[in-house]
Amino acid sequence: MSFEILKQIGDAQKKKAVVDVRPGDTVRVTQKIKEGNKFRLQTFEGVVIRADRKESHTARIVVRKVTSGVGVEKSYLIHSPLVEKIVITKRSKVRRNNLSYLRERSGKSARLAGRDFDRAAVNDVTVPEEPVEESPAEEAPAEEVVKEEAEVEVVETPAENEKKEEKADKAEA
Repeated sequence: MSFEILKQIGDAQKKKAVVDVRPGDTVRVTQKIKEGNKFRLQTFEGVVIRADRKESHTARIVVRKVTSGVGVEKSYLIHSPLVEKIVITKRSKVRRNNLSYLRERSGKSARLAGRDFDRAAVNDVTVPEEPVEESPAEEAPAEEVVKEEAEVEVVETPAENEKKEEKADKAEA
C-alpha cells in the first residue's frame, strides 16, 4: 500500500514530456541556479556518458566535458524542476550504455563517430493535449464581435520637448 502511494507521488512529479537522451549524445542542459534570493539560468554542454532509469521518475543523465584540460562531470535528474530544458546538439554511434572509458581518453581517441539525425524532431518535445469537451452553454454566439478602437494619447517628456524646440530653432536659422 505505501509503495502505491509513493508511486503516485513520483508520477505526479514527473514531467509530461522529456527529450529522449541516449549515451553518446552531445547535449546542452539548462539549469536554474539560486543565488541569494534570485534565480539565473546556467547551461552545461557535454557528452552524455550514462543514462539511468529512463522510465522512472528518478531518471538521470551524467554529462561530461573537458574544460581547460580538466574533465568535469555533472549528474542531472531529468524530472527535476531545476532542469529547465535539455537540447540534443549531436548524436553519436555508441554500442554501450556506460561510456566511462572516455575518462581515460583525450584528443582524437576521445571522439565519437557522428550519426545523422533529425534535430528538430528529437528536440521538439510537445505535451500531448487531452481532448476538452465543450458544453453547449459555453459556446460563443455566432454574432460578430465589434472591436472598439481606443484613443491613444502620446505624452512627451520635457527632454523630448526641448529636443524638438532645438531642432525647430536650428531649422529656422
